[in-house]
Amino acid sequence: MLTSLRAERGSSSVTGLPDDLFSSIDFTHGALVAISGGGDSTALLLLLKRHLDRKAPAAPLLAVTVDHDLRPGSAAEAQAVARLCAEHGIPHRTLVWSGAKPSTGVPAAAREARYRLLAEAAKDAGIGMIVTGHTADDQAETVSMRQKRTQTTDPRHERGLAGMAPATLHDWSVWIVRPLLGIRRETLREFLGREGVGWIEDPTNIDEHFERPRIRAALHKDRATQFTDSIAAATGAAATRQATSRHAAALIRDFANQPEPGLVRLDPAFTDGDRHAAVTAMRMLLATVGGTPFPPDEARTASLFGRLGTPGLCATLSRTVIDVRRAGIFLRREWRDLPATSVVTDGMVWDGRRHINFRNERGSLLIEPLDHKAVAERATLENGVPGSLLRAANAAEPAFRRDPAQPALSPCKPLGVEVLPLVAPFARFLPSFDLDLAAALADLVGAPALPAPPIAGLQDGRQAGKA
Repeated sequence: MLTSLRAERGSSSVTGLPDDLFSSIDFTHGALVAISGGGDSTALLLLLKRHLDRKAPAAPLLAVTVDHDLRPGSAAEAQAVARLCAEHGIPHRTLVWSGAKPSTGVPAAAREARYRLLAEAAKDAGIGMIVTGHTADDQAETVSMRQKRTQTTDPRHERGLAGMAPATLHDWSVWIVRPLLGIRRETLREFLGREGVGWIEDPTNIDEHFERPRIRAALHKDRATQFTDSIAAATGAAATRQATSRHAAALIRDFANQPEPGLVRLDPAFTDGDRHAAVTAMRMLLATVGGTPFPPDEARTASLFGRLGTPGLCATLSRTVIDVRRAGIFLRREWRDLPATSVVTDGMVWDGRRHINFRNERGSLLIEPLDHKAVAERATLENGVPGSLLRAANAAEPAFRRDPAQPALSPCKPLGVEVLPLVAPFARFLPSFDLDLAAALADLVGAPALPAPPIAGLQDGRQAGKA
């Protein structure tokens, strides 16, 4: 419902809010504000509009409401947001999450759909940044939920305890920025009260059938202690996560190379440094080589890490074969569960490891793993790497053909096809905590460079990535 506020419109000063709330953010290319009509996102939009009017009047500003179409009244709420934006001279779009909805996991599916729609709208408008209204209360709720799931407060054992990052790269192309993570929800509502602006209360925010509303209610009962503890846990875990990511990135740059697409070699000295950083690096390497969006859990990776000095070790984890040889520790995609033959479509992701761009309209093109016959005659030793490993890595790479009756015997790409490596664990969402680690992985496998972060002072290893 819409909370009706009839307070007289106040002065332009914003009591309780820092004057430099947006000063570290580069708005050169504008901003898309995700606005549901709730108090947080409504305050964000008005505060940002005020900032841009004063500091960057030429910067484009677009408000977008995603109607998840999950309950009656959502369309009317989107219309109310559109009217608010019109009153303040802000361009607005409503996007609808259409189609069948899942029977379980609705919040996660809605989040995925929301960011996909927002990112598409940003790209359409030529804007490279989405700004969201996540607050300090949202951060405390997120950390509390993750603490309850993991039953640990040790940030070395749970990267998620760092909570939400100040910026997250979505789909390796559009930044999601959260400038209100240090602001309390009640402060934003006080601002709206002084401005005489109402907001929408989403009933699902108090529906304790869902996890977040249950945590929110618990935090509300014990505001001081539990909130403070959660924010302190997030702050400590974020610092630890960022430091570990930097150390893991250094290990990858110093001790990893790619002798062949799909084959990573680690120098044995990789195992001699900071064990926690090395295990973190190994988790992300395994996910990248195997093409999995989530890294293997820390305990299983640590167990494997402890055996990397075993001569002749050959193990599999996260769809990746770990093969210990005299020449080094080798990682490659296992052959099991490689994709079946399919028709190439522009923008498709193949096996979680390769992004395929195909704009040739002259006919259909098929993609499939390279036929083993195409690599059977490789040299027995190349650049110090056993030929058997080179052949095994090649056999898990994509190949193309137009004739369904002929096998794909060549790894060569047809004209008009671009195959780009992906950093699978960060391809969809890359928190700013892990920028340097993601850049090191991108440099290793030849993925595109990271776009520049829009917030000054963020850790930035993008120069390590290849353009």
